[in-house]
Amino acid sequence: MKDLLQNLYRFILRENLHRLLFLVAGLIVFSTVGLVVFEEDISWPNAIWWSMVTLTTVGYGDIAPASFGGRVVGAITMVFGIGVLGMFTATIASVFVERKLKENRGMTAYDFEGHLLLCEWNYRSRDVLAQLRTDPRMAESPIVLIADLEEKPVDDENLFFIQGDVTEENLRRANLEKAKTAVVMGDDSLDANARDAQVVLAALAIESINPNVYTITELVNERNVRHCKRAHVDEVIVSSEFNSRLIARAAVDHGLSVVLTELLSTSVGNDIVKVPVPDDLADRPFLEVFREMKQRRDSIVLALQRGDEGAVIANPAADLLVERGDALIVISGPADA
Repeated sequence: MKDLLQNLYRFILRENLHRLLFLVAGLIVFSTVGLVVFEEDISWPNAIWWSMVTLTTVGYGDIAPASFGGRVVGAITMVFGIGVLGMFTATIASVFVERKLKENRGMTAYDFEGHLLLCEWNYRSRDVLAQLRTDPRMAESPIVLIADLEEKPVDDENLFFIQGDVTEENLRRANLEKAKTAVVMGDDSLDANARDAQVVLAALAIESINPNVYTITELVNERNVRHCKRAHVDEVIVSSEFNSRLIARAAVDHGLSVVLTELLSTSVGNDIVKVPVPDDLADRPFLEVFREMKQRRDSIVLALQRGDEGAVIANPAADLLVERGDALIVISGPADA
């Protein structure tokens, strides 16, 4: 409550609302005293009530001045009240409109915690955002976008925009220190080498500010993966290599791309998701965990991750011991994702 009152006080001073509030208070005092002076048999509480009703142009009519002096006071209150109250409401409205415009133009800072940071905007960024919003875990989570655009590119009330390049200043405005995940996309307006170089530099800036954030980068050339690894990037996705390998595998094993497309889409069919190891399955061989997950949840375990964000073991050995705190990467139905 104390913090709320302090924030309200600072807001009133910052927007110069205290001057208008003084005018409103002065007008109420003037009309209240004037009504008590000119009208007989009217109490102070009733005079204050009449002043507020008249000032706000509500006009219940339960109290009305009968004397000439009282009506003059009422006329002054009505004329000046409309102007002062109009200025007050217009100032409040302009503050919220200005704040909304600043948000859409990326001119504000944010204090979210555990949020996702999306750097750069291209057609793939739009798809990434769309896929995230189809996942129930990210449907309403705050996502902060840093991109060199004139205004926020999509109408998403939980997407918050910061205009400009991925600089230290903008990363701090996005509260990178408290972010959980950072995704760095490539700038399609640059050639392949410059684009990857910009991604690596952005990753270095991110990791220098918050080494604990989980960083994912998008590259064009696989030769630049080592630079991202040196910058301590957690996951590197080489889009061109991934697409070419998928096409090659689909050419040999027909239908493979259909399966992978379904698994990678959160809106169609089965999904690949990461789930914690159930407590009663901890400290048991992988083969038993695999069988139990299929029987209980109709899920197929593809890989095991040591800890929440540790090393990933694909197709673990049957006798590998699954430890408490590990995570399972599984194929699961949409209802279980």
